[in-house]
Amino acid sequence: MQNLTKKQNSNQQNLIEEQIKTGDNTNKEIKIDPNYIIWLINSYGSFGFTSSGLYRNKIPTFQLKMTVSKIKFLEQIRDYLGLKNKIYKYHYPGKDKSKREPQAILIVRDFKQLKDIIIPFFYKKLTDEKRSQFIKWLEKIDQDPEISDRFKSLYRLYKLGVYDTNPKFTEKFKD
Repeated sequence: MQNLTKKQNSNQQNLIEEQIKTGDNTNKEIKIDPNYIIWLINSYGSFGFTSSGLYRNKIPTFQLKMTVSKIKFLEQIRDYLGLKNKIYKYHYPGKDKSKREPQAILIVRDFKQLKDIIIPFFYKKLTDEKRSQFIKWLEKIDQDPEISDRFKSLYRLYKLGVYDTNPKFTEKFKD
């Protein structure tokens, strides 16, 4: 990770937060770094589950959702992390038919990308509520009988300390 002073890091996050709030990213590329991504996920990301297939098996997912006007941020993060996922756009007006902005969402549910990119990148880096959500997500992967054994191995890797002891899992994200 970059060695920024607290003041430089805070200034960069304030600039990014302002760009996100105003949607001022149409032609600008912001400098993506691990600290920025961690901050963004703490604010906008989630770890959950989706059902899929004939037997409706649960699949662990990582999601990052923002308004469509901020899709460039999602593309930059996807590319920085080396994810192969498409960014989906959708518009759900809600039951009350209120005027909500269309959304863009990056969803990662591929086993290899969760194992090799998502979990190592966020392991021991998230803060407060998002860290708690991440750990509960990993624990639920292990405990839920509707999740396949293949995905349960994600929890076992975490519990065995592989992400602590095997540097090849996190090499990609070091400067």
